[in-house]
Amino acid sequence: MKVLSLIEPYATLIKEKKKYIETRSYKTNYRGELYIHASSTTPDKDWKSKKDLANLIDEKTLSSGMIICKATLVDCIYMTNQYVKDIKENNYQEYICGEYKEGRYAWILENITVLEKPIKARGSLNIWNYYNEEEIMSLMKDIDYGYVDKDNNKYYTITKDFETKYFLQSPKETIINKVGVCWDQVELERYYFRATGYNIKTYFIVSYDNDKCPTHTFLVYEKDNNYYWFEHSWERFRGIQKYNTLESLLTDIKDKFIKYELNNIYNKDTLYLYEYKKPKPHLSVAEFYKHCENGLYLDMK
Repeated sequence: MKVLSLIEPYATLIKEKKKYIETRSYKTNYRGELYIHASSTTPDKDWKSKKDLANLIDEKTLSSGMIICKATLVDCIYMTNQYVKDIKENNYQEYICGEYKEGRYAWILENITVLEKPIKARGSLNIWNYYNEEEIMSLMKDIDYGYVDKDNNKYYTITKDFETKYFLQSPKETIINKVGVCWDQVELERYYFRATGYNIKTYFIVSYDNDKCPTHTFLVYEKDNNYYWFEHSWERFRGIQKYNTLESLLTDIKDKFIKYELNNIYNKDTLYLYEYKKPKPHLSVAEFYKHCENGLYLDMK
């Protein structure tokens, strides 16, 4: 869903149907439905000194970091001096709820609908995309398991020269190439989840028992005091699984990794789990291992 972020009180003025025109310094070609997001940015303080505008606002109704309503963007009008004059003379309430000046643009909104439950989100500049977790999983269906080498050749199995040919793709490269191992897919998931406002963590589990050193990376998010394992690349467990605690989630994934990836044959002293931060793109296999190993080690033995 497309989203437009506004600082308060202007997002709430739209939600309360007191403002139907959003004024911007740039035009947009987009037309259609979009969410209105109340930015977590410090609210505009000038409105309190503008009596006519202040009379429209109940400060207790303002939001922060939330998608609060939905609207339809139906037009984008270039402001001429005459347009500004007409708004000021014929729609004064709209005039005081925006910045009207020749050369700016009026984004015309209709069909404003208040959301029953506001959606926590971080926001972004311009019009941006918001996806909930089910929509993110649907987007991930476009990505096949495999990897891309530095010459942009695609492989749909892990070949013997994976360690020398592989490099970590950026999320946008994974979207374009439509292929990635779990390392790539987790970064794409991180990219999609960035706007949700959820607390997300990414993990790297590895067994150093043999030359292959099997690994898996996965993303976890927290919502409403529960923890969710978001899994796409490991086809056997593809989906979203809910847990009461982070510890139970990590223990379950560790047990599944031991059973299905190690065939229950492993040395507990060579099995490691790390929480790792966002890596730079284009890391080699060895560099990616090192990045994860520099993360937070979790003793799960």
